[in-house]
Amino acid sequence: MFAGIAGRYDLLNHLLSLNIDKGWRRKVSAALRPVLDNPSAVVLDVACGTGDLSLELNRGSRAQIVGTDFCRPMLTNAKTKSEGESKPIPYIEGDALGLPFVDDSFDAVTIAFGLRNLANVPDGLTELRRILKPGGTLAVLEFSAPVVPGFGKLFNFYFAHVLPRIGGAVSGSRGAYEYLPDSVSKFPNQKKLVEMIESTGFADVKYANLTGGIAALHTGTKI
Repeated sequence: MFAGIAGRYDLLNHLLSLNIDKGWRRKVSAALRPVLDNPSAVVLDVACGTGDLSLELNRGSRAQIVGTDFCRPMLTNAKTKSEGESKPIPYIEGDALGLPFVDDSFDAVTIAFGLRNLANVPDGLTELRRILKPGGTLAVLEFSAPVVPGFGKLFNFYFAHVLPRIGGAVSGSRGAYEYLPDSVSKFPNQKKLVEMIESTGFADVKYANLTGGIAALHTGTKI
């Protein structure tokens, strides 16, 4: 499914979110600024797709950014977009449920709009914790539950009825954009995700709602 929409993935992300997604990624970068300012730090962007978050993290960063995804056409696009970066970003093909890295490898790990796609979310969080160094930071950017009164119904209508039509027409794969709202509807809300992350072995877990809770940024520290 992801390979089939790789060619139009960036266009649709920005079109369907009215470019709001770019600001969300900047929030992730800001949250990780202490790590990104460390020249000896290494940061892994899991489920990096076409590299939008990897590139955002890399801008002005002194740390080494690494991207990984299980979909090769997405990684091919990420590599093309990253050409010319002053600091190269290695992109490595890998499954988020079995990452090709040894324990305690990274100072920070990010996953943006990818956690809900895993076959088993708790197992995915456990794997992210495994490759983090003790005291390392996890940052999860994901769609969540709108908190503004009345906004949730409007958002859900757009997500369930408008987005699949536009996404399907532009990408040629309506099924992929019907999958999106379906996967979001089944994903834990902000507070439940906090509990899930804490139960995996993270401390100081907190979240910030973005754009009225359409998305949320969760962070935690590996115990």
